[in-house]
Amino acid sequence: VEALFEEFIPLQMACLPRYADVIPGVADCLAALRERGVAVATTTGYNRAMTDLVLGAAAAQGFVPDGSVSADEVPAGRPAPWMVFACMQRLGVYPPWAVVKVGDTGVDVQEGLNAGAWSVGVAATGNLIGMTASDWAALPAAERAGRLQTARSTLAEAGAHAVLDAAAELPAILADLEARLARGERP
Repeated sequence: VEALFEEFIPLQMACLPRYADVIPGVADCLAALRERGVAVATTTGYNRAMTDLVLGAAAAQGFVPDGSVSADEVPAGRPAPWMVFACMQRLGVYPPWAVVKVGDTGVDVQEGLNAGAWSVGVAATGNLIGMTASDWAALPAAERAGRLQTARSTLAEAGAHAVLDAAAELPAILADLEARLARGERP
């Protein structure tokens, strides 16, 4: 398995640039979060070399996070909380309930929960849909609705505190999470 993975890495590195488009609305979301003084970091199952390649492509499109952690930099990947903890440490952010982990898979949601953070799922623009924006738009409305409901349900069942259709909706969700914190709620 290790040998196969070593052979796979160059293939993955070669194809990543073709699939490194920033999801529409994410750069604007980042700008809105920065206006609020929110630090943003990324976590990924990629190794550091892959992460750097994707982040380089993302930077050219206006997305530059304040930090990032790759799976090969921690003892275990998702759903373990180590990548979230490493981001918190690097950015000097604590306590965990002051953190919002955003992801598009059940293990992303579980990673946030395991870290003691708020966990928000993204349904329409992520892995659970697994389609390009143009392929998604070409689907009949009823099929889009069905797939979207399945993705929402999967994220909610994983324990997400909120489920969004797109990451661009995150700034609006922060007000709700802040209100919950003000009432004494914790993730």
